[in-house]
Amino acid sequence: MRDLEKYKGVIPAFYACYGDDGGISPERVRALTEYHMKKGVKGLYVNGSSGECIYQSVEDRKIVLENVMAVAKGKLTIIAHVACNNTKDSVELAKHAESLGVDAIAAIPPIYFRLPEYAIADYWNAMSAAAPNTDFVIYNIPQLAGVALTMGLFEKMRENPRVIGVKNSSMPVQDIQMFKAAAGDDYVIFNGPDEQFMSGRVIGAEAGIGGTYGVMPELFLKLDEHVRANEMEKARELQYAINEIIYKMCSCHGNMYAVIKEILRINEKLDIGSVRAPLAELIEADMPIVKEAAQMVRDAIEKYV
Repeated sequence: MRDLEKYKGVIPAFYACYGDDGGISPERVRALTEYHMKKGVKGLYVNGSSGECIYQSVEDRKIVLENVMAVAKGKLTIIAHVACNNTKDSVELAKHAESLGVDAIAAIPPIYFRLPEYAIADYWNAMSAAAPNTDFVIYNIPQLAGVALTMGLFEKMRENPRVIGVKNSSMPVQDIQMFKAAAGDDYVIFNGPDEQFMSGRVIGAEAGIGGTYGVMPELFLKLDEHVRANEMEKARELQYAINEIIYKMCSCHGNMYAVIKEILRINEKLDIGSVRAPLAELIEADMPIVKEAAQMVRDAIEKYV
């Protein structure tokens, strides 16, 4: 019997934690993990888009996951994103993740070359086979990966008994309904786009994985609480407030994750470095916007939590 309850809740996407030399900082990884535990989130999604995985080496990603697990194992649900743009490295990361005892591994499809669906299925199943005692989550993010999870490919992947759900980051909320209708209650559909957390949950997602949860976990935990209690007017008001914060964070020259990390430094006294090139770092002109966004987070927590 599959334990799906451990996935149902608010699961922040873990941020890349760099030292002053630009390398992975084990100490800062552990500090960020402890921060999330204190906030009361359900789990963490490690080494995904928000973790800047596309710009990290296999060894970088192992160091991150090892230090997350050193703090969180048995205390948080951990989903490790293991996809690289080749099967060999992906399989290596899948084996490593299982050896550490993660709850699930996850993967986007290979990017750049447009592969046929049977090749994508082979790629996903190869890393799943390398972690035979670990659940597998499909990561659907067509706007970045360049290929979408079709209903046919999803049906094919459900032949793999380790597949337990989809992290759906496509923008049409209808996709969540389609995946949920096809899979039923024996699978978990995770809402991906943070700006439509409420909509995704209402139409069928049982959980959420998101890149902005970590900078304002209190707000997403409260939003999830409102949805569960069917308090839709309160949920809508809070979703709008969250979205205004996200829009503000996206208005800088620097990358949104650089903004998020500076807000964590301001609001939580948590230093996890900046972002890795070619992601753009903050410039001086960004700082008034960052400070405004940080204040918006504080104000929203005071008002809604």
